Amino acid sequence: MKGNKKVVLFFSVLISVFLVWYLFIKKSDYCISFKVKTATGTVFQGVQEWSALRQSTEKEEYHTLEKKNFSFIKQSMTKGKVKMEYTWEINSVNDSVTTVNACITDSDNSIYNRLTVPFFETDFRKQQIEKITNFRNGLNKHLESFRIKIDGIKTSEETFVAYINLKSVLQEKAQTMIANDAIITGYLKQNNIKIIGKPYVEIQNWDLDKEMLDFNYCFPIAKDTKFIENEFVKFKSLKAIKGLQATYYGNFRTSDRAWFTLLDYAQKQGIDLAHQPLEHFLANPFNGGDELSWETKIIIPIIKM
Repeated sequence: MKGNKKVVLFFSVLISVFLVWYLFIKKSDYCISFKVKTATGTVFQGVQEWSALRQSTEKEEYHTLEKKNFSFIKQSMTKGKVKMEYTWEINSVNDSVTTVNACITDSDNSIYNRLTVPFFETDFRKQQIEKITNFRNGLNKHLESFRIKIDGIKTSEETFVAYINLKSVLQEKAQTMIANDAIITGYLKQNNIKIIGKPYVEIQNWDLDKEMLDFNYCFPIAKDTKFIENEFVKFKSLKAIKGLQATYYGNFRTSDRAWFTLLDYAQKQGIDLAHQPLEHFLANPFNGGDELSWETKIIIPIIKM
């Protein structure tokens, strides 16, 4: 009899501890998990772009409270009187598959949600499933717009270039190139300097936390070219670098998706990469055509293996 009482007492304490944790300590009301065939950085960028879209289309105002590149984002969301927190945990399974765990907390109805969500199809549960499904479907649609092939360890060619230095947020690299294209191409044309190859982008500094880029937009020219000094256009050799290379097929606006893939692959292989990608654009987007045929070679220097 005493043994039965001890068992009952043990399970009563266990259940009580669980309920205290579940109702008052657990960090979220509801979590939704799924897998997606892409790199962690692509999901990370996708969350931020999706949040900005929701702000314009659904009048939901998002603010980033905390983030760790490219594995974690914590956001606050307000819409009228509704206040929620979204926590995204993003983990690489391998270089091509990522697990996403989206956890939601409604601060004004937290205990009610925790008591009802496991057992009932509440409005809260249905709305969050619909919202996270919307994100996943949008992300999968985006993934159809490009392809990435890892080429392995390669060495780039040394190339003499004319270049201009530019700065932008990560998401606006291509737009910044286009906006400043006439500066460098106009100078080369005006001074009868022949472009002898496809353009490069040399990342000088990639600030992952601020998502800022300092980069050189480069055009190959003959090394013995005679040139006139210019305030913006400079000249140098792009040194040959040994690094991990991928081939990206798609719009140049999202070529950073290949950067993220290389970083995930390198991490799994125990390779330490510098955050200084070199992009070589082998297609001219001004000619139009199928974006999936636009080819870019991307190599990131190896620090150590």
